[in-house]
Amino acid sequence: MTEHLDKLPFEDYCKTIFNKDALFDKPESLKGYRVLSCTQYILGPCAAAYLGELGAEVIKIEVPRLGEPMRHCSPYNETWFYPVSRWNPGRGTSPAFQGANHNEYFVTLDYRKPEAKEIFYNMVQKSDAMVWNYRPGTFDRWKIGYGACKEVNPRIVLAWCGGFGGFGPGRNWASYDILGQAKGGVFSFTGHRAGRASAGFPSKHTTWIMDYSVGMLVSTGMLAGLYWRDTVSGLGNYFECSQVQGSTRYTEYALPLWGRSGVVRMRWGNWDTEICVNGICACGLTSYPHSDHPAEKEEGYICVQAYKDEDFANLMNLIGRPDLGKKYASHDDRVEAKSQEEIYPAIEEFLKDKTKEEANRIFSGAGIISQPLLTVLEAANCDHWLDRGALGWYDDPYYGDVFTQKVMYKMSESPPRLKHVHRPVGCDNEEIYQRVCGLSSDQIREMEAKEVI
Repeated sequence: MTEHLDKLPFEDYCKTIFNKDALFDKPESLKGYRVLSCTQYILGPCAAAYLGELGAEVIKIEVPRLGEPMRHCSPYNETWFYPVSRWNPGRGTSPAFQGANHNEYFVTLDYRKPEAKEIFYNMVQKSDAMVWNYRPGTFDRWKIGYGACKEVNPRIVLAWCGGFGGFGPGRNWASYDILGQAKGGVFSFTGHRAGRASAGFPSKHTTWIMDYSVGMLVSTGMLAGLYWRDTVSGLGNYFECSQVQGSTRYTEYALPLWGRSGVVRMRWGNWDTEICVNGICACGLTSYPHSDHPAEKEEGYICVQAYKDEDFANLMNLIGRPDLGKKYASHDDRVEAKSQEEIYPAIEEFLKDKTKEEANRIFSGAGIISQPLLTVLEAANCDHWLDRGALGWYDDPYYGDVFTQKVMYKMSESPPRLKHVHRPVGCDNEEIYQRVCGLSSDQIREMEAKEVI
């Protein structure tokens, strides 16, 4: 079999070993590990869900009846996954909850009640890792912090992730994704450059990108803790990860640039401060002239890249501006701010009577690298993402057909996979509390009636 694979062209080799239709025929990397997700919103939940995609048994603990707040943060108050729980069949779960809670079991528990603490410690004793992202010190005030958990299970790997961390002058400040980006300095160089009508106005990334990306760092730290425990020390680990500190990490070269030269990086809009041409240009025509949808009525945009001298000359000849090709023949000349302010408007002048698709055909035909900016609908129908299994319809056992993003990366021998998008609040109380804690059905019903679980 190996000899046969070695003879395949690289594309066919990748398709074979990463076959998206054979994911469930292979073992899971983290099967046998149990993770407690004491989390809400995005940052903590997705850290646990990433481990669930790799095969860990992730048990999400929520507030009884209604669940965590993110279930009720629908972007348009229109599309819901019903029901939110069997106690509230008329209420639903927001689609915003979906991407951060894949493959988890869902139980309910009111940590503050005495009966709940016994159940909680029972699960801690039988788990490998735990993640929480309540405000700093919350679990310690409830007498279920790391010290208490470590007494019950010295091998527990516990990650606390929050806005500003557990110590420092800002430790008690509340934080969400947008606050993290603001405090970390990222907004200081996102937005339009000086000279535009909206100059000086920062641009927020519309999605909760800080939560999802820092959540991946948290899951990486948890894997490191498990490796240390299982191969080196035999003991657990407690660590924290600050969402806002992640924001400072994403300022990339801005901090060393200031430290080395005193230069403060500023906003430069959709153009690259390091490479020219490498930016987003507006096309003059919409791709959907008969559509009434706002996202389709607006004119299109396209990324263009031609930073090598010969490519830049080719691009300028293509748009009918060979004079600029000669004027800025050297990249050191055209990367200057004033140069870019002449080059990009010339490209947009060429594009003013074209759609993004027409522009892409022209550029690609001339050997210029370009990429139209896709709407969500266009991305959802992109052959590349569908063929790779990155996006697509998933027949969820609870909610039926759901169009969703799937696992991003591939593994040949023990691939990650999507088993379900999420479940109703407390729908796994019966299974988990019986299997893990040894409670009877009567005990579970009694505690649910008291809203302990």
